[in-house]
Amino acid sequence: MTGIRQKQVAEMIKRHFSLLLQQEGGYIYGTEPFVTVTAVKMTPDFGTAKIYLSIFNTENKQEVILEMEDKYHHLKQALAHRIGKQMRRMPELQFYIDDTIDEMYRVESLFQRLEADNQMGRGREEEE
Repeated sequence: MTGIRQKQVAEMIKRHFSLLLQQEGGYIYGTEPFVTVTAVKMTPDFGTAKIYLSIFNTENKQEVILEMEDKYHHLKQALAHRIGKQMRRMPELQFYIDDTIDEMYRVESLFQRLEADNQMGRGREEEE
């Protein structure tokens, strides 16, 4: 169960980390990939922030995560500069790929292929 303070801190980190990526992301992973922070989850002790990223416009999404991990200290320091007054201790950052949207497109294409092959079945309205 996530507490109110955990949600507040997660939302604050999400907002500030998104702005950080907008301003400095091009220097870290280049201008081609489009990276969006989709969610942040805090551990109950506020020691770790799990940051979920949606990455588009590149084939190798793991490479973007590796570039961010290479610049980990810079990212953490820049985030600490933004939120340092609002938190006692800066949490450790962990980056994860959020492939929810990719899965949505994959399932949608499967449905379109089934419909094109006329394998979707008929609805109850069409049977009557």
